[in-house]
Amino acid sequence: MLKVILIVMFCGMTLIVKSQNASVEKSTYGIQTGFLGIWLHNETKLSNSIALRSEIGFDSGIWGGDFYDGTGFLLTPVITLEPRLYYNLNKRVKKSRKIDGNSGNFISLKTSYHPDWFVISNTDNVSIVSDISIIPTWGIRRNIGKHFTYETGFGIGYRYTFAKQAGFLENKSEVEVNLDLRIGYRF
Repeated sequence: MLKVILIVMFCGMTLIVKSQNASVEKSTYGIQTGFLGIWLHNETKLSNSIALRSEIGFDSGIWGGDFYDGTGFLLTPVITLEPRLYYNLNKRVKKSRKIDGNSGNFISLKTSYHPDWFVISNTDNVSIVSDISIIPTWGIRRNIGKHFTYETGFGIGYRYTFAKQAGFLENKSEVEVNLDLRIGYRF
């Protein structure tokens, strides 16, 4: 009887060890580019399924048309903080899919600030008006090999523009859409 109890306990401990929760990585760094920008990022683990993504980079813009002589292009700095909840890590592990590099589906609250520090442009005397946006976002991140990643996300949120600082009569708030399509390299 004692042997049976020991065997059942040993098998039970094996099952308990096997059923550990999947977790985001402690910290991961990378660089990403997309259609309209380039960004350096870090994701720091807050809990098994939550990571805080901090990002600094350049968002870009293109303009042109009948009112402009040619086409303009600009790069402006952006600072982003984004808590991410990776909600399907355990499911991915059960299906023997990789979760390294925080590969999984996530929901987040993307908060971005565009300061009016400087602008890189092909046109002279271009400036931007500072703004802050808060956008709930759904997205996915996957790895290609050991270091390369791709990521996509979509969300609709709120943007507040500090227009008074640029000489306008009042600040402006509006609906903001976030569409991310990025490829990157993870260090």
